[in-house]
Amino acid sequence: MKNLGEMLLRTEPFSEIVLGNTALARAMIESGTEVVTSYPGSPTPEIASALLSVPGEKRPFYFEFSTNEKVATEIACGASLNGHPSCVFFKSVGLNVAADSFVQLSLLELEGGLVAVLGDDPGANSSQNEQDNRHFARMAYIPVLEPSSPSEAYRYYLEAMALSRRQKMPVILRMTTHVCHGKEKVAFGAWKGGTVSTESRFDTSGGPMVPLTAAALEMKRRSLARLSLAGCEMDSPAFCEVRKGTDSSRGVITAGLPFRSLLDVLEDSDRTPDILKLGAVYPLPEKAVEEFLRTHGQVKVLEELDDVLEKDIKALAFDRGIRVSITGKTDDDDRIGEFTPDKVAEVLAKTWPDMVPLRGAKRQPSLAPRPPQMCPGCGHRSAFHAIRQALAKEDITVADIGCHTLGFLPPYEMGEVLLSMGHSTGTGAGLSLFNRSRKVVSFIGDSTFFHAGLPGVVNAVFNNHNLTLIVMENGTTAMTGHQDHPGAGRNANGPSEAIPVRGVLEGLGVKSIREVDAYSQAKLIELVKEAMAEEGFSVVIARHPCMLKYTREQQRNPDYVRKSVEVNQETCDRLHVCVESFGCPSFQRDEDGTVTVSRELCIGDGSCIQTCPVKAIGLRKENRGGETA
Repeated sequence: MKNLGEMLLRTEPFSEIVLGNTALARAMIESGTEVVTSYPGSPTPEIASALLSVPGEKRPFYFEFSTNEKVATEIACGASLNGHPSCVFFKSVGLNVAADSFVQLSLLELEGGLVAVLGDDPGANSSQNEQDNRHFARMAYIPVLEPSSPSEAYRYYLEAMALSRRQKMPVILRMTTHVCHGKEKVAFGAWKGGTVSTESRFDTSGGPMVPLTAAALEMKRRSLARLSLAGCEMDSPAFCEVRKGTDSSRGVITAGLPFRSLLDVLEDSDRTPDILKLGAVYPLPEKAVEEFLRTHGQVKVLEELDDVLEKDIKALAFDRGIRVSITGKTDDDDRIGEFTPDKVAEVLAKTWPDMVPLRGAKRQPSLAPRPPQMCPGCGHRSAFHAIRQALAKEDITVADIGCHTLGFLPPYEMGEVLLSMGHSTGTGAGLSLFNRSRKVVSFIGDSTFFHAGLPGVVNAVFNNHNLTLIVMENGTTAMTGHQDHPGAGRNANGPSEAIPVRGVLEGLGVKSIREVDAYSQAKLIELVKEAMAEEGFSVVIARHPCMLKYTREQQRNPDYVRKSVEVNQETCDRLHVCVESFGCPSFQRDEDGTVTVSRELCIGDGSCIQTCPVKAIGLRKENRGGETA
């Protein structure tokens, strides 16, 4: 692709093959969105990558990675109240963090407009659940648009911002993983150029903005009225597309990715139903849906995850007295996973086997599935290898969200329960109550520590809980693409004041704090044992920079010398500690038990050297330019 930043700022219409997330970034610029906030989380980080590809001095918008999704929502809200068209985006479960403020947004007069781009994750590809955020829309009185392709993502964002500005209310753009990461040729419009307005337009003359006593009821009434108006605008051909099939007695109502999968399934079929594709999913476009129901004897509702559309459509048919057979979810399998073409064929065949026969053999993956694993040189691997030796078999370990969550997998098998970001201290504290026989150790990453970990620490100090918290500090938000966090010394716009983890802990009243480089395994074992032996709350900071990020930065230096390790075959006695206990993917075990090192994977960090009981691992001599000797 051409220079991404330059492409996003083109003023004339053009077409380009782009990700759905990149299409959204261009839509933000075209629509005049002036403030964009986020907390990184898949499947949305590429939106930020695209926006940040625009050089700082040329950006017609302000962008920041906020400390968490709640703060990101509040920044966007405040900017919109002041007249700036704003957007906040984050992943599905991020809405749980933002919820306290998010559900209040529709009660306010958002002068500048506000679009919330939510990255839902059917299939739980990178999330701890499959939550369907359309439920939040109903609770918060916020309309929802759901695109089925990158082109629609671009168009719907423009429509969402325009609608938001007209109604002065938030609008949700519900993205899903395949739409975020799908690619297609998108026809972009013209952009007039522009800069961020410095005019302050905050004004409370349009009605109350503080929901206390009777004002809260007035604000709710205002919100409901705007939702009704938005629903009327969305009940239009722009968001309700009908495609005629060969069997007009049957119809499918669908939205988002399932629509694209349905087209794929029906491509070679002689018998196809009519299709009503909804881009507006809440409020339900009643006029379009009623007309479709009245002209079909059988209707299948095809949607990912929960039966949100199905319930609304059945309720509409009942209220309007429409005699039609409506089928949606037929079993629990229909509520689970992404609606890929294979899945859609399976779901559709349960209702209409004559139209879509069940596929006998499912498509086989081209590669064997591989479990996720930590990168070569990851400090978390070294830390887990050491910490495991400090724990008794019966001790309890609590995981949190981040790269270190992979410690749950073999060979480390640490982190036996997981709820959400920042939960580990609170959950660990609960596990420690009335528990004198088993020690509790909780893990948390530094980005998660700033995101949602502080209340748990405060509570542990306040109530003197008996557990050890291990902060796995790697200096970045690694799992979602190395975004900066408050402790990194940089933000999305350049250098910033680094907030040290230890300083925060001390400020919160933690008395027992120990620090060690995660590569110093013997010392880490010693410190963890000391901390666990104490009564009350203790913290161990196991620090080492993310080696994937560090190595990439080092490779930009023309004098960079690539290192790697090697196994001395004469010394090696085939104990396989490096493979079975340390678990670095750079080590490869042959059929005869010989262990070798992959030069393509090894980065020569040397953290493995100390793990070999017979000292058979050592550094290999390297040449300049990254070539091994």
